[in-house]
Amino acid sequence: MQPTSVSSTDQSTDQFLDLLRHARNGQIDARGVLLQWYGNYLNLLASTQLDRRLRPRMNPSDLVQETLLAAHRDFLDFRGETQPELLGWLRQILIHTLHRMIDAHLKAGKRDIRREVAMDRVGANIENSAANLAAFLPARGDSPSSPMRTREGELEFANKLSHLRPTYKQVIILRILQGLSFDEIAERMGRSSGAVRMLWLRALEQFRSAGPVILSPESDHVG
Repeated sequence: MQPTSVSSTDQSTDQFLDLLRHARNGQIDARGVLLQWYGNYLNLLASTQLDRRLRPRMNPSDLVQETLLAAHRDFLDFRGETQPELLGWLRQILIHTLHRMIDAHLKAGKRDIRREVAMDRVGANIENSAANLAAFLPARGDSPSSPMRTREGELEFANKLSHLRPTYKQVIILRILQGLSFDEIAERMGRSSGAVRMLWLRALEQFRSAGPVILSPESDHVG
């Protein structure tokens, strides 16, 4: 099931609260629909942690699936009332799931990947990626509904990004969520810096043509 894209703040707030109420009342279908809203968002964050050294051992889709299964199972442990609170709760489950999957590889006798992933930095890196994403989205004002509108923008961003070709998605993730310079991205992708800059511009053009979410202008000029 594809996560639902919502374009109206009031509508998304009403849908969220309605699904949350039904999910807490034991309606399994409502719980599943609610959690699926966040699949692409979690996949985007997971992608920042699984580089070319880790992808042969695990992939973002598996990590997100395990995260959503855990969230579905433990949903009644969520005590919040807002979408930002739910996103924070899901990020913590994502972090714990990633730790668990890495530990499973270690116990299975795989090469020690603690040299490749600083375990104590996994949580901070995911939270930093989430903060970077929020920072690059256009400001939406200081009204009481702005936290919900910010999250709506993040979810819409993730849903749109999931439809881009892999190289476009990769360069946007490296540039925006991980904050790398063009030279660093070039090294990571095995391309020249000039080629990466052209790829970045093409990726932005395709992303912008897909709908109303637009990167803030500063994103074109970082680093």
